[in-house]
Amino acid sequence: MLKHVRYTVLGASLALGGCNTAGEAVNVFPTLQPSLESNFVASNDPNRLGRTHLAAGNYAMAERHFRDAVEKNKLDADSWIGLAAAYDNLGRFDLADRAYEQASKLRGETLEILNNRGYSYLLRGDGKSALRLFQQALAVDPGNAVIANNITLLKFGKRHVRATPL
Repeated sequence: MLKHVRYTVLGASLALGGCNTAGEAVNVFPTLQPSLESNFVASNDPNRLGRTHLAAGNYAMAERHFRDAVEKNKLDADSWIGLAAAYDNLGRFDLADRAYEQASKLRGETLEILNNRGYSYLLRGDGKSALRLFQQALAVDPGNAVIANNITLLKFGKRHVRATPL
């Protein structure tokens, strides 16, 4: 039994090792709970704090920081996009729509905004609107793997909790 476990861990280490870039170590035994230090961000920039929390799945904290960023600078399109993504993940689609509108006014209908709005509709279960936006985004960048993957998710009826960033 012990021999089997050792080979399984070794096999997992080898399999995971092929996924990393050169020079990165593989943590085969990750901790179940992240330490408090891993959540600490040494910054007072609300956009950076928002992006960090969004990536970590702390959507309420991300929303708070992105909202702070756009209150300080209404012309910060990146923070409007981040705010919309946080609202999407919190299920506040009405507020996400408003944030996407602000970002679109500042930047136009960029590839990122089209994709993120499409994913927003995917999360809502509105496949028709999602596909329309994904197709518009794919017309801008036909080889974009993220958008192609989102269309595949839509076709298979998969709904994920977290948005796929560009």
